[in-house]
Amino acid sequence: MARVVRSRNGALHGPSPVPPLPHRFRSLADRESVEVLHRAARVLVASLPALTDRLVEALYAQEPAYRAAIDSDRAEVWQEVHHSLRHNVGSLIQPREFRESAHRTSRWIGEIRAEQGVPLDAVLHAFRMGGAMVWQDLVDETARRDPDDIRLLVHVAADVWNFVDEHCGVVADAYRQAERRLSWRRENRQRLMVAALLDGTARIADLAEAAEMLGLPEQGRYAVLAVAEGRRSAAGPADAGVARHGPGSAARPPVVLPAAHPGAAALWHPGPDAEFAILPLTGPPGELSELAAALDVPAGTRAGIGYAVEGLAALGDARRLAETALRACPATGGTVLLDEHLPDALVVSSPSLAGALADRVLGPLDRLDPADRDVIVETLTAWLDADGSAQRAGARLYCHRNTVLNRLRRFEQLTGRSLTRPRDAVEVSLALAARRLLGT
Repeated sequence: MARVVRSRNGALHGPSPVPPLPHRFRSLADRESVEVLHRAARVLVASLPALTDRLVEALYAQEPAYRAAIDSDRAEVWQEVHHSLRHNVGSLIQPREFRESAHRTSRWIGEIRAEQGVPLDAVLHAFRMGGAMVWQDLVDETARRDPDDIRLLVHVAADVWNFVDEHCGVVADAYRQAERRLSWRRENRQRLMVAALLDGTARIADLAEAAEMLGLPEQGRYAVLAVAEGRRSAAGPADAGVARHGPGSAARPPVVLPAAHPGAAALWHPGPDAEFAILPLTGPPGELSELAAALDVPAGTRAGIGYAVEGLAALGDARRLAETALRACPATGGTVLLDEHLPDALVVSSPSLAGALADRVLGPLDRLDPADRDVIVETLTAWLDADGSAQRAGARLYCHRNTVLNRLRRFEQLTGRSLTRPRDAVEVSLALAARRLLGT
């Protein structure tokens, strides 16, 4: 029955979204049965408004997903149904003239319903309801005119339902394509909005929309977590950035937030040199310390958390604070909470001044053999970490306390600094931090 209805096989290119026939379908239609179909279909064309009324009422009664659309604008739904029926019934009579326009109509309906959020199952159910109503009217009209012709109409039944399935496939394909486009647009809009919030360029007028889009309170408390790979060495090149998914690249193991913490519902955003997470905060003032301690940070990954801020409008400041904390992380990895590493944060906030201080304080050590220089720097660091206790520093370095004291006196002789003078001790501590963090 190629002249009447195009066979389902080959109706759509690519995988069909409706179940395929178990074997190749062979039409049983002949000239006589086609003429019966045409006579009945012409009567349907003449009574399309009444058929449209009945189908709209049936959709309202039997398909809940359509009720809101019909209640909202019944005339629009009526016109859509009428347009679809006119082209599809017309295709039964003049397939060549109506086939492309019928397909365009079905594709348009699939796209519109996807944009409206009507479930695909409901859209396909509506099409099959329309097919069933058209078939029943074809049967009723044939029985009214000549009951004996029903046996001939049965020969085209498979063709008619094959036609319905074909259009279900067209609708489903258009719906899924529209759904993918909508999803991409929505995700892209969210990415742009998060980027604007973290950059501090979001307009005040857009904050309410951003809060609704992201599911975050506009006036809530937030902090930002910055994550990046560790540098290859303290004296090596700067952080190469977070590994990205793609050909020839390995993905960075993710930082795992504690599930019981409200900040676990973090909103992640990739940046050029780090990844950022917006952390909603609802707990007491010590919440960030608990969160930093509970972070599961893979080896070789650096993580920095800034101060808490009030409102989405302040997320740009929170990101900059998190980046400062990230720069204060050890080159080999770890977690830095800005509030607990303020001296290091001062160093990385002004690299040029920190480098000048390191050269001024530690420069005389550079004239030593590198091994001797490293021993003195290691001893100074251990002594400061031990709160000025030579005994505890010696235990860390596996040497006698007198050895520690001798190395400290040598440092004082070489640099002219006195570790008992508070100002000199502060400068030495900052200079060591600059060498450690900046590789100066």
